[in-house]
Amino acid sequence: MFKLFTVIYKHLSQGKITARLLQFAFVHSQTGVRSLQKLCSTLTLLLCFNFIHTTPAMAANFTGDLLKQPAIEITVSLGNSANELKFEPNHLELLAGKRYQLSLTNPSQLKHYFTAKDFADGIWTQKVEAGNVEIKGAIHELELKPGAKAEWVFIALKSGKYGLRCPIPGHTEAGMTGEIVISN
Repeated sequence: MFKLFTVIYKHLSQGKITARLLQFAFVHSQTGVRSLQKLCSTLTLLLCFNFIHTTPAMAANFTGDLLKQPAIEITVSLGNSANELKFEPNHLELLAGKRYQLSLTNPSQLKHYFTAKDFADGIWTQKVEAGNVEIKGAIHELELKPGAKAEWVFIALKSGKYGLRCPIPGHTEAGMTGEIVISN
């Protein structure tokens, strides 16, 4: 019976649990209510353990090794050379489970922020590169000075609609806002 549970856990951890596997487990378990109760209890515990201990990095592994896949490139301009206060484009459509490289540029004479806190909580950041610096970890806001460029590489995890804005006084009110949508 232990070998059976080991096989089931292996399939669970790889995200390959199927009705056929459960039927196989039922048929090959010892007969009797007590054995069936043990099997159900163990499967329930394994399922709970599997979901509780899933991290963003583990979640990424369920869809393949995303870190080896080429990133989908998206370029966003913060303002423009005419110093208009807007994001170009101001609407981004992303898919959960995909790896992206967000290239941010600031061609204006003013500094701007790319602020999307809730969005940042719904992704796993692999890295941010700006100049000769690579930053890793949770990122909630990027400040781009005039002429600056940055690349944000991440995996979209949590679907939803997220607000984007530049919080410099007057910039949001002038229309420097946007929306990022992550869908399944």
